[in-house]
Amino acid sequence: MQVMRDLSYVGGEPKLEATLKQEFSDFQVDEELGFELAGEGDHLWLNVRKTDLSTTDVARRLAEGCGVKLKTIGYSGMKDRRGECTQWFSLPLTSQEEAKLVNVEGDGLVEVLQTQRNTRKLKIGSHKSNHFKILLRNCAGSRLDFDQRLDSVKALGAPNYFGLQRFGRNMSNMAQVEALMEQALKPEADVIALRGQMGRVKRGMLFSAARSYVFNHLLSKRIRDGNWNSYVAGDVLNLNGTSRFFAPREPEVWDSELQRRLEEFDIHISGPLAGKKDSKDRYASSSEAADMEEVVLKEFELLVKGLAHFDVLASRRSLRFLPVDLSWNWPDTDTSDLLIEFKLPRGTYATSLLREICLTG
Repeated sequence: MQVMRDLSYVGGEPKLEATLKQEFSDFQVDEELGFELAGEGDHLWLNVRKTDLSTTDVARRLAEGCGVKLKTIGYSGMKDRRGECTQWFSLPLTSQEEAKLVNVEGDGLVEVLQTQRNTRKLKIGSHKSNHFKILLRNCAGSRLDFDQRLDSVKALGAPNYFGLQRFGRNMSNMAQVEALMEQALKPEADVIALRGQMGRVKRGMLFSAARSYVFNHLLSKRIRDGNWNSYVAGDVLNLNGTSRFFAPREPEVWDSELQRRLEEFDIHISGPLAGKKDSKDRYASSSEAADMEEVVLKEFELLVKGLAHFDVLASRRSLRFLPVDLSWNWPDTDTSDLLIEFKLPRGTYATSLLREICLTG
């Protein structure tokens, strides 16, 4: 089974190397909501800084420390365990019960930075972006080469690969989902019973891993073919910063205005997230683009058929992303450490940017 390093690189596999996450403070992430809270309501929202804990670890601490059910804890996205990350959580806690938060902060791994009230629970995928501050240590290779690869990402964007964490430790999620699909596609299989054998969260994680794996390989193929960021007849386009898609009225016609928008990152080429196709979907690929996608979908027929069998709806995802406010510097002339800062929209991975720069250990 292929892993991230086997996927195509825009600038070829880097010869540069660096150490990532040597210290927790080397990998800092700040979640940005992008909207205002009501200031009142039954849900207490917390801006939390966590260190060496996963998002679900913090959710469990909040549930246990505040005496609420785990399923009532809300968060928008999963953040890296090994790092210093701030993110928002919500829980149904009255003003009189807020003192219970002291039970969460005991060992210093969790710090509540801010609290606000809101009328609704925080839902998955609600935040706008993440701000990253990453220190790469022990950079092996010339500073000029590092700078050139960063300049390339700044100009071209980066492939919108799903990160390795999506697939579980040692690709364990993929092994589990393949076994599940093989069982589900047997003629005698009871899909309802199979659904019941695992919780909704676990099931969603496995389905997500399957779709991500197929998408990554489609993107890798388009990079190899040299058209990951250029229009192919029948492509479906994504409007930057949104989950909205559209296709040119005539797939074979590509005009100068669309080309300008593509070059300015106002729109992006998209690829399929495999699943059950809706006959009413107006934005399915066609023509040459559909043929290219079908080649990859057939290569992973077990996963594709299994996702449809479980009624997971097909969707799409941009093939690239452009980091916002990407900057970097070499803080100390006596060391080989490189500090990189940038913002990414939700759903994109900093590691997918970093892999275009250097190999990390």
